[in-house]
Amino acid sequence: MAANAVYEVSEHPSDLLSAVRFSPSGDRLIVSSWDRNLYVYTHSPDSQSPFTLLRKIQHRAPILDCCFGKDDSTAYTVGIDWDVREVNLDTEVQSVLSTHDTNAKDGNASNKVRYSQELDLVISTAWCGTMHVHTANGSYARIQLPRKPYALSITDSRCVVSGAERRVAVYDLRALKATAEQSGAQSGDQVDGEKTVLQVEPWQTRESSLKFMVRDLVCMPNGEGYATSSIEGRVGVEFLDAAREKETYAFKCHRQTQTDPTTGQDVEVVYPVNALAFNQVYGTFATGGGDGVIALWDAVSKRRIRQYARLEASIAALDYSQDGKYLAVAVSPHEEVDAPREEDLDRSKIKVYIRELAEGEAKGKSSKKEAA
Repeated sequence: MAANAVYEVSEHPSDLLSAVRFSPSGDRLIVSSWDRNLYVYTHSPDSQSPFTLLRKIQHRAPILDCCFGKDDSTAYTVGIDWDVREVNLDTEVQSVLSTHDTNAKDGNASNKVRYSQELDLVISTAWCGTMHVHTANGSYARIQLPRKPYALSITDSRCVVSGAERRVAVYDLRALKATAEQSGAQSGDQVDGEKTVLQVEPWQTRESSLKFMVRDLVCMPNGEGYATSSIEGRVGVEFLDAAREKETYAFKCHRQTQTDPTTGQDVEVVYPVNALAFNQVYGTFATGGGDGVIALWDAVSKRRIRQYARLEASIAALDYSQDGKYLAVAVSPHEEVDAPREEDLDRSKIKVYIRELAEGEAKGKSSKKEAA
C-alpha cells in the first residue's frame, strides 16, 4: 500500500458514528456507533484496505464513546444505557463496571470514557454530572463534577474535563485513584443515591478560552496542555501550568465562503469543529469539522501544516495510531444540523476512512527546527 493514501473501510456501521480508536499496538481499530454495535477492525497489510472488519459486538443501546484498555483485547464503552462496560474483543464478553445515574433529569447517558495505561484506571463521565473512576482491583468511586461534561481527556498524571458554562476541571489522576481505592465500592455494586457521590476538589479549575459550547478536548502528548474546539469554528490551545497562561491562544478554522442565493453576496458559513487528534510522534494535531474538512496544525508555530480535500459529510471523530502512520476518520451527516429527522438521514454518507500518512506529512515547522 502506498503512503499518503486514503482507504475506505468496506464494512462500516449502519448508523451515526461516535468514536474511532486505535489499539496500543496499532494492530486494531474500534469504531462505536448509534447502531448499538462496537466494530472491531484488524490490521491487514495485504488487503485492499489496511484495516478489515474482524467482528462487531452488539450492545443493548447506542454507544457514545469507546477506548482501548491495557491491551488490544480489552475495550471500554459507554452509551445511552448509562453503563460503563468492559468488553473482551476476542470472546465478545461484556461486563458492566458501573452505571451512571439513571434518574438524572439532564439526560440519561454516559458520554465519555478514557483509560490510563500508567495507573490502570478507567474514567467515565455522564450528562448527569458525575465521573466514575475504576481501579484494577475492582474498587471505584462516583465523583460529582462541577458542570455537565462535554469532553474528557487524560495525560500521564492529569484528567481534564470540559463542561457547561465554559468550565474546565483538571484532576490529579493519583488523587482520583486514591479516592476510588478508599471509597469501599466495588465494580458491579448496585449503588444509588446522592450519598454515594463523592466531592473531590479539582487540582485546577479554569474558564475555557472559547466562548461557545465545546465539542472536543484532547491533551498534548507531552502532557503540558491541551487543544479544545467549539461549535463556533474555533480551536483553543491552553497550557496546564498557570505560569504559561499568557501562551494560551485561539484561532478560527473550518469556515467556508458561500454565495447567498437570495442576495448573491458571499457569506462566511461557520462550522463546528467536532474532532481533534494529536499525532504522538510530531506533537501536531488534526481538526475535523462540520464542513467535512480535515486540517493539520502545528501548535508551537501556530500555523496550518496542510488541509485535505473535503469529504462527503461532517467529520465526527478522529484518531491517530501510536506510530503516527494512520489517521482514522469517522464521517457522519448528523453534525451538519442540530437535530436531523430519522427519515432525512443519508446513511450512504456514514463512512470510516483510514488515511496512511507519508513520512513527515504531519510534521510541523517547529518540529523541523527542533530536529535540526
